[in-house]
Amino acid sequence: MSAMSGLPVIDTMIGFPASDFRMYDFIRQQLKDGSTDFDFPVEYMFKNVPKELYGSDDPVAVTLHEMDRFNIKKGLIGCGDEVSRKALQDHPDRFIAAGAVDPNEGMAGIREMVRQYDEYGVRAFHCFNAGFNPQVAIDDAKMYPIYAKCVELDVPIFSCAGVPGPRFPMWPQEVSRIDQVMYDFPELVYVTRHGCEPWEELAVKLMLKWPNLYSSTSAFAPKYYPKAIVDYANTRGADKIIYAGYFPMGLSLERIFSDLPKVPFKDEVWRGFLFGNAARVLKLDQG
Repeated sequence: MSAMSGLPVIDTMIGFPASDFRMYDFIRQQLKDGSTDFDFPVEYMFKNVPKELYGSDDPVAVTLHEMDRFNIKKGLIGCGDEVSRKALQDHPDRFIAAGAVDPNEGMAGIREMVRQYDEYGVRAFHCFNAGFNPQVAIDDAKMYPIYAKCVELDVPIFSCAGVPGPRFPMWPQEVSRIDQVMYDFPELVYVTRHGCEPWEELAVKLMLKWPNLYSSTSAFAPKYYPKAIVDYANTRGADKIIYAGYFPMGLSLERIFSDLPKVPFKDEVWRGFLFGNAARVLKLDQG
């Protein structure tokens, strides 16, 4: 029996199968090639995107059903659309709010962060630097008020790092940029998303260096978890690697949890990876 069997899970990147794919229009606006025709702009990277689940009259029930199948006790979701807000209102024991940021909005964006925090009780903010229009680098001055506000509100930021999937420039998410941010904001809790490739070994070095820097496994089927990340979890990083899925955007939970037992984590790594590390970072009850 796998060491992960029976353990509870916190999924730090999960969502709901919407009625259509308009949620990705903000990405399509920046694309210049044929990937604008994909339902999901990074569909070229994923097999068997669970499109059959889209269009349900009750997308929250669909996600809850899938969560229950795989012992996912809580999911970190956005709060910017009607479906997510309904989920947060109706199922506060299952869903945790993550707010959105936009460095191009200046102080209006900072005030919006505070509004989301007050109204939805957000436990984190999420950031996609390559996806801002115009793009904004991880270490750009426009990001610094956002980081400062996260520190002030005592919440982490989950930020995409590494080459982005959508076919637009990667420079905003170069992993080396995180180093300056952690130096300037030592109190900031920063969790990378989407693998940090091709700089995953640098990401490990930075996690060794900076106590408040973490990595989550979003957008990767477990068979493709970077070796450097797995090795780090098995050595000095058991408290730094956090589970995140990618349902229903690119991966089914069936695919993820079929692969997971084959990941060569040491037995003692699994609880922190699946539950404990996220609970600590998000300040949740770990009982």
